[in-house]
Amino acid sequence: MSDTPVKQQSTAAFYGQAVASFAVALAATAIGIFNLQADAWVRAFLAVAVLYLVTSAFTLSKVVRDRQEAGQIVSRVEQARLEKLLAEHDPFEKL
Repeated sequence: MSDTPVKQQSTAAFYGQAVASFAVALAATAIGIFNLQADAWVRAFLAVAVLYLVTSAFTLSKVVRDRQEAGQIVSRVEQARLEKLLAEHDPFEKL
C-alpha cells in the first residue's frame, strides 16, 4: 500500500527554454536602458532597479519551492503515521 513518491523533474528542453527566455528578457531590458534618451543617472537607477527585481524574483521562486517541498515532507510523515496506525489496528479486538 506504500506508494513511493515520484520526484518531478523538468525536461532539458524546458530548462533550456527557461534559461533562454531569461537571457533574452535581461538582454532586451539592458539594451532598452542603454538606448534610453535620458541622463546617465536615470539609466543607472533603472539598471539597479532591474537587478533588484531579478534578485527578488530568484528569492521568491526559491522560497515558494522550499515551502512546497516542506509541505510534501509533512504530508509523507502524516501518511506514514496513518499507515502505521492502520497496520497496527485489529478490527476484531474486543474493547
